[in-house]
Amino acid sequence: MFQTLRNAWRVADMRKKIIYTLMIFLVFRIGSYLPVPFIDVSAISSTMSNTTDSSIVFSYLNVLSGGAMEFGALFAMSITPYINASIIMQLLTVAIPPLERLAQEGEEGQRKIAKYTRFATVILGLIQGTAYWWWLTANNCLQKTITTGFDKTFAAIVIILCFTAGSALMMWLGERIDEKGIGNGISLLLFAGIISRLPSGINALYKLVSTSKDSQEAFESWTQLVILVLIFAAVILFIVWMQFAERRIPIQYAKRVVGRKQYGGQNSHMPIKVNMSGVMPIIFASSILMIPQQVIQTFGASIKAGANESYPTWFRVFNLINYKSWSYAVIYFALIIAFAYFYTSIQYNPVEMANNLRKNNGAIPGIRPGKPTQIFIKNILSRITLIGAIFLGVIAVLPTIMQQFMTVNISLGGTSLLIVVGVAIDTVQQLESQMMMRHYKGFLD
Repeated sequence: MFQTLRNAWRVADMRKKIIYTLMIFLVFRIGSYLPVPFIDVSAISSTMSNTTDSSIVFSYLNVLSGGAMEFGALFAMSITPYINASIIMQLLTVAIPPLERLAQEGEEGQRKIAKYTRFATVILGLIQGTAYWWWLTANNCLQKTITTGFDKTFAAIVIILCFTAGSALMMWLGERIDEKGIGNGISLLLFAGIISRLPSGINALYKLVSTSKDSQEAFESWTQLVILVLIFAAVILFIVWMQFAERRIPIQYAKRVVGRKQYGGQNSHMPIKVNMSGVMPIIFASSILMIPQQVIQTFGASIKAGANESYPTWFRVFNLINYKSWSYAVIYFALIIAFAYFYTSIQYNPVEMANNLRKNNGAIPGIRPGKPTQIFIKNILSRITLIGAIFLGVIAVLPTIMQQFMTVNISLGGTSLLIVVGVAIDTVQQLESQMMMRHYKGFLD
């Protein structure tokens, strides 16, 4: 990875893209420390330092936003509204025929869908900003000078609009990285936000070990820390291996004579990655599962599920989806598999793949061209997607399972780790692809 970055830095065009991306990161970090008006930053930090389920939910949002939520900053909502809008638009593209036809119209159709996604992002940003305002009000995180009804109304409008504008600005920054930077903009902003919280996470682990009261407690803390580090190192290696694993379908091209020359006749293969969808199922599933907890914390952070039978059914059901519970792990695992199949079905079309093979006089040995090839490729994609989704799901829910046996809060560590490692590998592969397009000699050697 470092060799790829070093080679990319030597190319003037690639160096400009890397510098541009780093400047976007700088803007992102500045926006993560600019508090919006009428918010008491110390009150937010005190609320999020608690060990309640509410703090765990918003701590995860704080990680994705690079600490912006802890400061009540402009980028407090991060790109969560954009991610949710993208999920909704992709689902609607499959369900609504006019949108499906629009998606098949090439670059112009994709531009229109991107425009609809931006509109949906603003709408979801307003909704999420309103929910965040209610949470701030419920936890007394507004400035003490806001007392009258008019002051609260004006403060609500300003805070909600600032959060929505920040989310829209982050969406725009991600698009600028795609257009003028190294690409993969939205994922890179997530990557930057998570990485920025790494020092504070290491500091929290150090405090946990250093504040042990006696030798027995210190031994248990150090043992948990060593086990945690070893498991995370193994998970990183496993993610890297899974990212590069592929199933190769053999392809044989028929011979054909054009004039006095003979073409074709060679053997090749069609590579299909085990993890075809990358980290997108993780991002989609975690975004969906954040919604129930956000609703719970917005409308009653202090209510515990099942404490009173008079509580609404939806409230008790939502409260079952807790980051430390087994139900959360099961639902999270199922959503990852579902989104992996959904994302693969959008990216890969067995009918189109079979037709392209036939147009190029290629065939799979032992499989007849046409529909038999389509069925064969479809079965391969289905099996490979299941294997990749299960691997992805196991890694994602492993920290939640470990949380049942450890005192360290790592229930959300798997999700963050998958995003960081997956985005890092995807970005390096994009850099390699861009250098190959420029016929960079140092890379091709």
